[in-house]
Amino acid sequence: MLGRILTVSSLALAAGVVLASHATTASAGSADKKPSSVLDFHVKDIDGKDVALSKYQGKVVLIVNTASQCGLTPQYKGLEETYKKYKAQGLEILAFPANEFGTQEPGSDAEIKEFCSTKYNVSFPLFSKIVVKGKGIHPLYEYLTSESTNPGHGGEIDWNFAKFLVNRKGEVIARFHPKITPESPEFRAAVEKAVTEK
Repeated sequence: MLGRILTVSSLALAAGVVLASHATTASAGSADKKPSSVLDFHVKDIDGKDVALSKYQGKVVLIVNTASQCGLTPQYKGLEETYKKYKAQGLEILAFPANEFGTQEPGSDAEIKEFCSTKYNVSFPLFSKIVVKGKGIHPLYEYLTSESTNPGHGGEIDWNFAKFLVNRKGEVIARFHPKITPESPEFRAAVEKAVTEK
């Protein structure tokens, strides 16, 4: 009787190991899948909730790394105006606060949210502070800045307020230097063209 119990226990243990091994492999397999567009990533919003960027499928997306204590911070105003002007045509602006440049985004997510709301009346989506350059770079920014995944638009982020314009299929179609403001003719023309294309 004891022998039978031990045999059954051994079989159950072996089955558990096989199932656990299978689950780990399946998980690793999905993790190894290389992203093919910006829409393949998950990020945390400013309130810490998980957001699948696939929710922006069919939208034109502008991805911007932002900071609250930078000489370029007033670009929030132009970004908000751009958002209001083109939102009905499918534009979404996604702001990613980052502290890599001159430690100009030292605040917590709650402080950043409060600043953007009270100082610039920002209504476009804000995301949790992330790393956009160097050690600990977020996978989204690793994808955006890699020449192999984003040819023609890759390269390290120069400073706060670098802008990536993404078409409705999730493909990066333009990149703008931080000093190119939302009011600049080349930026406006690119956004206008992107939102009119279906």
